[in-house]
Amino acid sequence: MISLSETAYEKVKHQLQKRGKGVGIKLGVKTTGCSGLAYTLEYVDEYIDDKSTINYAQKDFVVIVDKKSDVYLNGLTMDWVRNGLNEGFDFKNPNERDRCGCGESFRI
Repeated sequence: MISLSETAYEKVKHQLQKRGKGVGIKLGVKTTGCSGLAYTLEYVDEYIDDKSTINYAQKDFVVIVDKKSDVYLNGLTMDWVRNGLNEGFDFKNPNERDRCGCGESFRI
């Protein structure tokens, strides 16, 4: 199960409204960085319910995770944080063993 904090939920909802289109977001992982994996997030304009994705329905949009990434993201909480001049989505994952020094990649 994936969960979003209230601020992350509102940010995704606002971004979809600002774009003027979209049904939700797709979360995943890719191989990269010094620790091996990095989170991916993309906005989805059309949702096709197929067996290769897992759908976490929200009130105003869907969160889609492809089955390959679900094992890495199970239990993930997504938040929106602001640190000084920087802001962005923050992923709190109980499956992470550690993150690289720059915080861009992680290891399970």
